[in-house]
Amino acid sequence: MDLIKIAEQAFQNEKAASYPEFKAGDTVTVTYRIKEGDKERLQKFRGVVIQISGMDPFTKTFTVRKMASGVGVERIFPYQSPFIDSIEVNKFGKVRRARIFYLRDLTGKKARIREKVYTAENKEAE
Repeated sequence: MDLIKIAEQAFQNEKAASYPEFKAGDTVTVTYRIKEGDKERLQKFRGVVIQISGMDPFTKTFTVRKMASGVGVERIFPYQSPFIDSIEVNKFGKVRRARIFYLRDLTGKKARIREKVYTAENKEAE
């Protein structure tokens, strides 16, 4: 039993280390692999992180929401998925909550999230 846990932790550390730190309100681009028959391609999904759930690295997931042709599309990604190729943080959002479900009801300019501006002083404080 302990040997299995050691192997899981070794695999988890190398995969999770390649992802940048992000939280709810951040705009991310998730590049993931899609298999169609015998072909494999990469597809990008760019949107706002609505929530991050789960504490254990193997059950941790994050939900990304984007607007596509006026329709809201949400996708839940497992943090340890082998299909995720890369995660890129495009903007750091300034929100006060860990789960921003209120974004689902907003449209237009109200649905925008302010960008967190980093100065040299703010960067040192964090």
